[in-house]
Amino acid sequence: QVQLVESGGGLVQPGGSLRLSCAASGFTFVGYAIGWFRQAPGKNREHIACINSHGATILSTPVSGRFTISGNNAKTTIFLQMNSLTPSDTGVYFCAAARGDYCENDYNYWGRGTQVTVSS
Repeated sequence: QVQLVESGGGLVQPGGSLRLSCAASGFTFVGYAIGWFRQAPGKNREHIACINSHGATILSTPVSGRFTISGNNAKTTIFLQMNSLTPSDTGVYFCAAARGDYCENDYNYWGRGTQVTVSS
């Protein structure tokens, strides 16, 4: 059974860091692009980062320079390193997998999300 499981969320103070993980179960990320999305309370879901199986990455403007996306060599886990966090980064963070290895493709598999709260 194909599953994505996010972990690493939590409560952090402004200026702090968190590293989120997205672990695949039942498949590997070969041939898939993996995206990170977030949804803040009362707002639409936002696509903030993506990596394909060749290691090419895209980061959205609000997180560029603060977040990095990477993957392990086994292509089973994707990481989102988040630095210099601000309260506007608060939300539920989801990872998702898109067949065809393009970040622009439709996302076929979704995790359940992990909560990130940035507050003093």
